[in-house]
Parts: sequence; C-alpha cells; structure tokens
Amino acid sequence: MRPDYPIKTARLLLRPFHPADLGDVHAYRALPEVARYLYDDPLTREETAAKLQNWSTMDELTEEGQSLALAVVLGGTVIGEADVKWLSREHRQGELGYVFNPAFHGRGFATEAARALLGLAFGRFGLHRVIAQCDPRNEPSWRVMERLGMRREAHFRQSEVFKGEWGDLFVYAMLAAEHRDEE
Repeated sequence: MRPDYPIKTARLLLRPFHPADLGDVHAYRALPEVARYLYDDPLTREETAAKLQNWSTMDELTEEGQSLALAVVLGGTVIGEADVKWLSREHRQGELGYVFNPAFHGRGFATEAARALLGLAFGRFGLHRVIAQCDPRNEPSWRVMERLGMRREAHFRQSEVFKGEWGDLFVYAMLAAEHRDEE
C-alpha cells in the first residue's frame, strides 16, 4: 500500500526521501547527540548518502518486514524522519519510529509527524497494534509516545548490550481502538 504523497499535517509535509535531502539529513545524522540513542554512530556524509538511497525506496508497505520511511519537511527543509515498520501480517502489528534534528526539538514536530503516521498505520494499513521503543534515558522520545496516547507496557532492564553497556528499553503501544486522529 502506497499512501498519497505528500501527507500534510497542520505544519508539516511527510514524503519519501530524495537524494537532494542529503544536506538536511546529514546536518542532524552527523551529530553525536542524535546518534546517542540510535544503533548508528554519527554518520559520515557517505554513510548518510547510503542510508538516504535505501530510504528513498521505502515509500510503501506491501509485505511484512518492510518499513515506510518518510522525510518530515518544514518549509522546504527536512527536519527529521518518521517510519512505520510492518512487524506482522497475521497479527496486524507495526512499529513507529522517529528521529529529528535537535534544532527543531521542543516545538511538537515529532508528535505531529508521529500522529500522522499512526493515522496511516491504523487507517490506511489496517494495523491492530503499533508499538514504539526507546531508551528510558531518552525522555523527550517517551514523552512524545505519551502525548500520542500510547501506554508504557514494558520496562526491560538491561535487555541488551547497547554501545558497550547494558541498556534498558521502554516499550509503548497503542491499539487501533484507542487511536484518536487529532491534529
């Protein structure tokens, strides 16, 4: 299923990535504070270009295991990325994710973009349940999940070695029946 692009919110456009997005995306993906809670380290320009090439092909969900990766655009500038991964066809499960340029933190953009993706996940894609995960130390991320109305279902303690140390994990979730499409 391919959404109708661009997806418009009150202030943002969500659309597939393009090679021309390299400068905007690298501006934040190269930052240590952005990579802190990601599996990636800060990216080189070449690594960012390779990711962008991959993301540009992720513009629809047609089978389990795929991700829909979208550029979040404000006034012509890519300020972040948001994605939905199709985890299970049988159980109609998905996972929400987002990463934003710190220069645009604190203004509700992540919540606005994530809300639009939840609308797609439950509406267009017909998912039953969507999860989101983060490191408990990443309070801004789990605050977004809570603003979306997601509930914290788990706190896995020392569940994996993450960047050389044992790391905890919060898991949030929402059911389709709980979703309110607000803007």
